[in-house]
Amino acid sequence: MAGAATVEFTDANFEAEALKATTPVLVDFWAEWCMPCRALAPTIDDLAKTYQGKVKVGKVDTDKHQKTAMTYQITAIPTVILLQNGQVVKKWVGNVKRDEFTKAIDSLVGATR
Repeated sequence: MAGAATVEFTDANFEAEALKATTPVLVDFWAEWCMPCRALAPTIDDLAKTYQGKVKVGKVDTDKHQKTAMTYQITAIPTVILLQNGQVVKKWVGNVKRDEFTKAIDSLVGATR
């Protein structure tokens, strides 16, 4: 359930793909059965296209990759975190508007897209 520019993060690749990324990383924790997650998916995919090359955007299926979800204390989905240099700089819970994400991302990468 990810767009072409959206990365699928797993327990196996999360450290290499997200924590060691040279750009900021937006991570959407979701599950197939979660309707708010499905509603947020187009926004996440759009952000992946908009910020391609500047921000890595990906998804973690919390049913399949519980270790990563537990590491970040994900107790409700959708939860989205923004990482920079492997550290959480922002966390959102619930179906958040696109502008909330772009404000936080732009503060890290600049407003030019």
